[in-house]
Amino acid sequence: MKNSKLFVAALAVLAALWSCGKNTRIEGTLHEGAGREVIVKLLDINRFQVLDTIKTDARGAFSYGLNLEKAKPEFIYLYYGDRQIASLLLEKGDKVKVETDTLGVYTVEGSEESAKLQGVERDYNAFIREMTQILAREGNQDAALSRCYVNYYRNRLSYVMGNTKSLTVVPVLFQRVNPSFAVFDQATDGLLMRNICDSLKTVYPESRYVKALDKEAQRRIGLLEVNNRLKTAGEIGYIDINLPGIDGKPVALSQVESKVTMLYFWASTAQQKMFNLDALIPIYEEFHDKGFEVYAVSLDADKSAWAAAVKNQKLPWVNVCDTRGVQSPYISSYGIGSLPMAWFIVDDALDTDAKVSNAADIRNYLRKKL
Repeated sequence: MKNSKLFVAALAVLAALWSCGKNTRIEGTLHEGAGREVIVKLLDINRFQVLDTIKTDARGAFSYGLNLEKAKPEFIYLYYGDRQIASLLLEKGDKVKVETDTLGVYTVEGSEESAKLQGVERDYNAFIREMTQILAREGNQDAALSRCYVNYYRNRLSYVMGNTKSLTVVPVLFQRVNPSFAVFDQATDGLLMRNICDSLKTVYPESRYVKALDKEAQRRIGLLEVNNRLKTAGEIGYIDINLPGIDGKPVALSQVESKVTMLYFWASTAQQKMFNLDALIPIYEEFHDKGFEVYAVSLDADKSAWAAAVKNQKLPWVNVCDTRGVQSPYISSYGIGSLPMAWFIVDDALDTDAKVSNAADIRNYLRKKL
């Protein structure tokens, strides 16, 4: 028994030494939470990464240390079970004090950015509650919903413009009214994102969150440019493409006859070839007879590598290659920010509202259109 107690004490000392060696610290209290587990999570762009699970003492107190890099703050979230009980935006050297309960009512001291983040989340939750209450009412809700949304949008725009060098604006710019409608949903909001991103880069040039915002800004601006080009695209509702296929003969996008055409930009990298085999070919086989076609534009500068991929994988759709690669004019024409990227043409018009990011999205989209 004595040896067991010594072992436990030794573990406690080691844990304390490990925590003290970290450059950023969280000292917390979970009210009415003696002997409970607090889960520490890091926001990795669009998913949570569990960093650790720590146990509170007899008073509900807990301590956690982590190492952060200079100019690379991180969004850290504390959870009790499935419930988020605190949200923090921590920079290297921060020493914060958190008091919370199992319902997520909390206070934070020692981090101005964390206090701002708490306010951002409080305002967003209040907005969602108001929208939900309006939807629960009887009668015409459109005017009230519109007024609520516009007021919140203006309020958030004011916040973003007043905090151009705070990372708390990043989650604001990604907030959603519902899964299919973002608060900053207009194509022109891409210009706002670009300006804010440029400002944040002066302070946090290597931040993962700034890079994610930069990517979204590029996508939005690309969409805006596509919409502008469509206004002068002529009789067809998209910008035509005419490139050589495997046999060297040019194949125009406008020559493809189908109910729904997926304009698919890609390159013969290993990952994208795996997407062809694992996702796109099964989707094609399922929907082709219903009126689905793929016009795949490879941006490989090495034509032989592209041709080998097409032949080896027996890709059954329309395959063309633009060996100009990153110099292809279609990159700007279709706002290509990264590969792979897909657009959908329905009834001879580009569907700029289509939002797909994976195989499941493509399937759901086709089920609605075919």
